[in-house]
Amino acid sequence: MDIFKSKVAVLMGGVSSEREVSLKSGNAILAALLRSGVNAFGIDLKENAIQDIISSDFDIAFIALHGRGGEDGCIQGVLEWLKKPYTGSDVMSSAIAMNKYKTKQIWNSLGLATPSSKLVTSYEDLNRAVKELSFPLMVKPLHEGSSIGISKVYDPEQLKAAFELADKFDKQIMVEEFVQGQEFTVAIVGENVFPVIGMETNNEFYDFDAKYKSLETVYKVPSGLNEEQESIIKKLAWEGYSSIDCSGWGRVDIMVDADKKPWLIEVNTCPGMTERSLVPQAAKYIGIDFDELVLKIANSALDFKA
Repeated sequence: MDIFKSKVAVLMGGVSSEREVSLKSGNAILAALLRSGVNAFGIDLKENAIQDIISSDFDIAFIALHGRGGEDGCIQGVLEWLKKPYTGSDVMSSAIAMNKYKTKQIWNSLGLATPSSKLVTSYEDLNRAVKELSFPLMVKPLHEGSSIGISKVYDPEQLKAAFELADKFDKQIMVEEFVQGQEFTVAIVGENVFPVIGMETNNEFYDFDAKYKSLETVYKVPSGLNEEQESIIKKLAWEGYSSIDCSGWGRVDIMVDADKKPWLIEVNTCPGMTERSLVPQAAKYIGIDFDELVLKIANSALDFKA
């Protein structure tokens, strides 16, 4: 199969809390494919997503969906059933990566460094869990992306508000020890680990506003790390990514503490592809422009085996 002889559907939108970001990613991807001469069109998936996919005529799906319903294995399962090649990780890897706690259980089993955490479903659970953890803590909806619903908590008095916010987005909540230090992210396309990107924000942490709204967030490419540190972080990112069988492309978030020790935070199997997004920034630094990056990701779908 040849990408230039194929009809490519860019799946975007969805019904998750990341819908608006997904639409931006999807439209940017679609524009890049069209500029490259690919026969592509977009599908804005809403409540009738499965029917919309089934009734559409395409050869390959470029998944630009973020969050639940699109990044968690659901759409991947539909496409597998239809024997349609698609970009990104398969059903199982997508589902595991979306579940932050399951991901961390695998990392822990392999001895990969990741902050201590507990899974809770009630405020009472949370109060019990924090007795085994150290403040400050991050309280996170288990299946959300883009830092939606996340709070940084410094003491027990802040727990209730953090729980109530996370509970709006997910009935399963993860509480995790916060790693004080620098935040980095590593993009992976195929088996190529891109240069590390450092993020600096004036916010409490790299939250939704820092990612999509703030003009003060600084992205450092090169990261400012020395060659050895960069190599260590890239190696850990690949281990975290490959340990849950991710493929195609993705992004791994890592914190580095005051002792220069890196800690795995999470894997994104369908990262943002907007003008502010991190994967395109890393690609640009090594001479891969946005259109070429999109083509590389689209071509990775050709490895699909039904």
